[in-house]
Amino acid sequence: MTESGRDPHREARRAGDDSPTEFVLGADGRPLKDRYGRPIRRRSSARPAPRRVEPEQQSFRAPQPQQQPPRRRTPPPTPSRYPSQYRAQQRPPRRTTPRPAPRQRPHSRRKKVNPARRALGCVGLALVVLLVFNLVFMFWADARLTRIEALPEEQVANTAGTNWLLVGSDSRQGLSEDQQAELGTGGDVGEGRTDTIMLLHIPRTGKAKLVSIPRDSYVEVPGFGMDKINAAFTYGGPQLLAQTLEGTTGLHIDHYAEIGMGGLANVVDSVGGVDVCVKEPINDPLAGIDLQDGCQQLKGRDALGYVRTRATAMGDLDRVQRQREFFSALLDKVASPATLINPFRAFSLINHTASSFIVGEGDHVWHLARVALAMGSGVETETVPIGGFQDTEVGNVVLWDDEAASGLWDSLK
Repeated sequence: MTESGRDPHREARRAGDDSPTEFVLGADGRPLKDRYGRPIRRRSSARPAPRRVEPEQQSFRAPQPQQQPPRRRTPPPTPSRYPSQYRAQQRPPRRTTPRPAPRQRPHSRRKKVNPARRALGCVGLALVVLLVFNLVFMFWADARLTRIEALPEEQVANTAGTNWLLVGSDSRQGLSEDQQAELGTGGDVGEGRTDTIMLLHIPRTGKAKLVSIPRDSYVEVPGFGMDKINAAFTYGGPQLLAQTLEGTTGLHIDHYAEIGMGGLANVVDSVGGVDVCVKEPINDPLAGIDLQDGCQQLKGRDALGYVRTRATAMGDLDRVQRQREFFSALLDKVASPATLINPFRAFSLINHTASSFIVGEGDHVWHLARVALAMGSGVETETVPIGGFQDTEVGNVVLWDDEAASGLWDSLK
């Protein structure tokens, strides 16, 4: 009996005539109770019957195909070198999300430099530095030139091209006694004598022409009458010599350059010697040379004696020809790449040239450079046409062939 006066067994029997009791019964046939005194219900093992759909409800619903969830394809098992009991302990691969690429600023991106452009830039910079150095060096050398009043105040009218009066003096000025003995120049004979007189004509187009003028040429010296042409240099220096040459040839003298014995020897040594072809053996103790015939290279002492000696059959005429050939070879050597690209030779050459040359007031280093370039590109050499020799009150002189000489001067105008 319960507190409510109901008998659970009786209730169970009433309900259990056609269905089993819903409570768990004990051995005595009574329902078992939990710790709270409530009867324990029996768990139903039967599945709930499917819900019937009324016919009127089925008519309003269209049959829908049964949707099955998509099958997931499982990848084939990969063989593992670990036993099966350890596979569960393996961690699943971590899903790594790719990091976004860092944003690059357009202006911070370095541009690739073309190697050829970089090389050209380096070459250009080197050329600029070389040009600046050459300009500084050129002005320094120009300041070392000795300048004098070399051209007359009154000159003939301008003629075609550019004319240089080139003079080689036998002055020993600046040479010590030991140097005079080494070069074989002999004692000092005073100033005012010329061993070499040449006229260089540089046309606007075409080859330059170098004309040798024998120093014993018999010409009219203004203010002194007929005399040897080198006497004009003795009487009035470069100005009277230039005036005499202009009056005789009718050519306008534009520039003047003079070099002494010591200067010529230094210039020859600066370029490493000059190659010449000696036509016949020359033995001249006064000039300090003993040369065999054949092509050979002459250094300072031998070069100076070679252009000064008159110990040959034709004397002064042979000498002016040797001088013309030698100076042409010297200028070729000066303008050669072997001299210009060698910094030691180029520096020594410009240094000795600047200290050895005497030029006119308006002449500069770049004018001398133009002479070297003009003769380096090819030069025609010639001697004033000779008509004969004559003994006069001033000694034995050289007479020009007046007609041929006039034709030569006219061709240069």
